[in-house]
Amino acid sequence: MQAPDFSVHLYRDVTEWAWGTPSWVHSVADVGTNAGLLLFAVLFVAGWWRARGLDARAMGLALSAPFAMVAAYLVSEVSKDFLQEERPCRAVSGAVHIASCPAPGDWSFPSNHATIAAASAAGLVVVWRALAPLVLPLAVLMAFSRVFVGVHYPHDVAAGFCVGVVVAPVVALVLVRAAEPLVDFLRGFPVAAVLLGVRPVGAPAGAGFGGAGPVQEPVPAGAAGVTRMDDAAVTMPDVMGGVRGVGGPGGAVGRHHRRGS
Repeated sequence: MQAPDFSVHLYRDVTEWAWGTPSWVHSVADVGTNAGLLLFAVLFVAGWWRARGLDARAMGLALSAPFAMVAAYLVSEVSKDFLQEERPCRAVSGAVHIASCPAPGDWSFPSNHATIAAASAAGLVVVWRALAPLVLPLAVLMAFSRVFVGVHYPHDVAAGFCVGVVVAPVVALVLVRAAEPLVDFLRGFPVAAVLLGVRPVGAPAGAGFGGAGPVQEPVPAGAAGVTRMDDAAVTMPDVMGGVRGVGGPGGAVGRHHRRGS
């Protein structure tokens, strides 16, 4: 695959500007591209910990998000091997680059770092929307840094970013359909509850895994030999009052009769 001219020109502009920045900026950019991935890993753990106190779907999403990120990475990696675009730090004549140029055969398009960063951010937003103002700009910054240090073209990181933000949420929402009932089922066991949290109060046991749990069939009012508890709770005091009034001493009807006699 040959890089488009506009991306080559933009690559030159960015890397020449980056080369003129202070050396400490070079170090931050070079280390930061990998350090950002560690931060995303910490946030995945935080999302899992938070979901321990939420319902089965929230926990299912927290567990699905890392797998969704891996799925996006696999799409990117397979695409790289198929398209085989040479790295700009070797293909562009006179290119300047801050980071070491990857070995031959480590193809450029799309950017795996950009894919992983975008997929992690998108997965975390699905799990925990309040993180969006933090993780989305971080993913953009990490993607740009791959051009800044000179190991990717701009179109590499743009494509990788698109793969991440599209694939990860779709995979997470598909996986949660299986993860949610499984989490609900496993929360019924004390050992699993330590990792997954306990089932929220009021949630029926087995509500997601094997069905909706036992269901009370409505009983027709007045069915022979059957007393509905809700009817009994409402009408029993009135019935008993009526019985006392008719046949019992001091009942309402009896008192009325004595007053009239």
